[in-house]
Amino acid sequence: MEPIIIAIDGPSGAGKGTIARAVARRLGFHHVDTGAMYRALAWKALRAGIELTDDAAVSALAERAQFDVSDGRVSVDGHDIVHAIRTPEMDAAASVVARQPGVRRVLVERQRALAARGGSVMEGRDIGTVIFPDAHVKVYLDASPEERARRRASDPAHASGKGPTAIQEVATALAERDRLDSTRAASPLKIAEDAVVIDTTAMSIDAAVERVMEVVRAKVAQ
Repeated sequence: MEPIIIAIDGPSGAGKGTIARAVARRLGFHHVDTGAMYRALAWKALRAGIELTDDAAVSALAERAQFDVSDGRVSVDGHDIVHAIRTPEMDAAASVVARQPGVRRVLVERQRALAARGGSVMEGRDIGTVIFPDAHVKVYLDASPEERARRRASDPAHASGKGPTAIQEVATALAERDRLDSTRAASPLKIAEDAVVIDTTAMSIDAAVERVMEVVRAKVAQ
């Protein structure tokens, strides 16, 4: 039997990471943060002095790099960068790297290989549309721009977490990231036609996780 794949897509601040991790724990599945792979690659490229828009050079770096973005870990070539990549600067850098078609081809292959290990909850922006168009379950998480900015500004795990006074600043940065992600030529952020859309704006984490679990149970039972 082929491994079950649950695709969770959506913009920054919609709750993908928290919800995907919780769903993976409930199911005993692997959790893979594909966005962290782009962040890790951007971090590596900057350290190597490679121009982020140089698709050939960054793609070659991606081919050589060893990533671990599973089950809460984020490392590249043995460097633990789980905290280093959660900054506004790395948000912007990852968005630039993710626009490169060659980079996406390399990393999509890596991400598909990760899912082949067994049941996986894959989170990102193109899981249900490009990486796994035949995923067993597709969920698109969203929230209002104001709520997404509030969450990101108050998130202690993210370096942009600066409290309520930073909400407008964070909102501006998120809006720009949304624009870049949804207009890029390679694998833009969009809702898969067969995805279940869940608005988490007014939901608690537990309620959102349970709603996703309801979708999983219904889909897998079909």
